[in-house]
Amino acid sequence: MTPAKFIKRQPPGRIIALGFALTILVGSLLLMLPCSIQDGVTVRYIDALYTSTSAVCVTGLIAIDAGDTFTPLGQFFLGSLIQVGGLGVTAIGAGIIIAIGRRVNLKGRDLIREAMNLDSGKGLVRFIKSIFITTIIFEFTGAALSFIVFRQDFPLVKAIGVSLFHSVAAFNNSGFDILGGGKNLIPYQKDVLLNMVTCGLIICGGIGFLVIREIWSTKFRWKKFSMHTKIVLTVTAGLLLSGTLLLKLTENISWMGAFFNSVSARTAGFSTYPLKEFTTPGLMVLIVLMFIGASPGSTGGGIKTSTFFALIQGIKRGATNHSEKAFHYAVPEGTFRKAAVITLLALTVVITGTYLMLVMDPYLDLRDALFEITSAFGTVGLSTGITPTLTDGSKLLSICIMYIGRLGPLTIASLWHFTSGERVSYPTGNIAIG
Repeated sequence: MTPAKFIKRQPPGRIIALGFALTILVGSLLLMLPCSIQDGVTVRYIDALYTSTSAVCVTGLIAIDAGDTFTPLGQFFLGSLIQVGGLGVTAIGAGIIIAIGRRVNLKGRDLIREAMNLDSGKGLVRFIKSIFITTIIFEFTGAALSFIVFRQDFPLVKAIGVSLFHSVAAFNNSGFDILGGGKNLIPYQKDVLLNMVTCGLIICGGIGFLVIREIWSTKFRWKKFSMHTKIVLTVTAGLLLSGTLLLKLTENISWMGAFFNSVSARTAGFSTYPLKEFTTPGLMVLIVLMFIGASPGSTGGGIKTSTFFALIQGIKRGATNHSEKAFHYAVPEGTFRKAAVITLLALTVVITGTYLMLVMDPYLDLRDALFEITSAFGTVGLSTGITPTLTDGSKLLSICIMYIGRLGPLTIASLWHFTSGERVSYPTGNIAIG
C-alpha cells in the first residue's frame, strides 16, 4: 500500500493529528539550524522540540527565551509555526490549494469540517477564504497599533518585527514574545494602548472564526445571532468579568492588570505581572479560566466555552428537572453527555499529568505543577516560572499535554477507534447513582 492510499484510508481526526505532529517535528529542526540561533547560544534538541510544540500548539510555554536565543530568522520560523498552529494545519493546506487554483476534494472537505468543528461541509471554500481575510485584517491592524508603543523602545526595523510577531502571537492566543529578558509584557503593565490592543486580539482570536463571521454578516445585531454565537459571547463576557473581579479581590494589582490577566488566562499566556508572586487563590482563578479556555473553531484551547455552558445546563436540568434551553432554543440531545465526556477526559489528563510531573520533579510544589499542566493542556502559556527548571522527562510530558490540549482530548481518544460500532446489543441494566 502506498503512503497516499494509506493516508486516504485514515479518518479525518487521525490525519489532522499526524499533520500537527509532522509540523512540530519540522519546526524543531528549523529552530535547530545554526542560522536560527544567536552566536554564543547553545540550544538542546529537547528545548527546540519543546519550543516548536509550544508554538504549533499556540501555547507560549518557554524553556528558552525566544528573544535572547533566536536570530531574526529563527524568530520568523517561530512566528510562522504560531500562525500555522493557530489557523490549523488543515486550513493552511486548504488555503494553499485554493491559492494555486486547485479544487478541494471530498477528503479535504471532511478534514476542514473536522478541524473547524463545523456541522456541515457546505461553503467550506468560502469559509477558508474568510478565515485568511479575517486573520490578515486583525493581525495587521494589531501590528499597526502595537507599533505605536514598540517604536518608542526599539529602532524602526526591530519595532516592525516585534509588532508583527506580537500581533500574530496575540491573535493566535499564543503567549510568545521576542522582547528578551524573559519578562514577557511586565515592562508594559501600565501601557493602556498595548494592554487593550493585546486584549482585543486575544478575545477576537478566542471567540472563533464562525462567531466573527456571523457578527460581521449580521451587522452586530444580537437578535440575528445563532444560538452558538450567543452562548460564546455570553459565556466569554461572564468569564472575563468574573475573572477580573476575583483577581482584583485576591491580588494587589490594578483593574487593568486584573482584566488583562483574566483575558490572557483564556488560552493566551501573556502576563503583565509576575505570576510567581500571585497568591494561591489568585492562581486557582487562573487555573479555572485556563481549563475552560476559548471557544470552538478558534485559535485557543481548553474544554471550550460551549462545553462549559452545556455542563451548566445539564446540571441545571438534573437539579430542577427542567428542559435544557437557552436564548429561546432547546439544547440538542446528547450535548450534555458529550460535554461531560470531554470534561472528564480533560480532568483525567490534567490530574494524571500533574501526578507524573510531581513524580519526575519532586521538588515542585503541587500548585506550581498543577498550574503548569493546566496551562499546557489549555494551550495557555502562563507559568509560575518553573518551566526552565523542568527535567527532560517533565518537558516531554508537557509536550504531550500541549499536543493533547491543541487537538482536544476527545479527538485523541478517538484516534484508536477502528470499528464502526457495536454489533451485539445487551439488555439494559440498572445502576444506582448519587
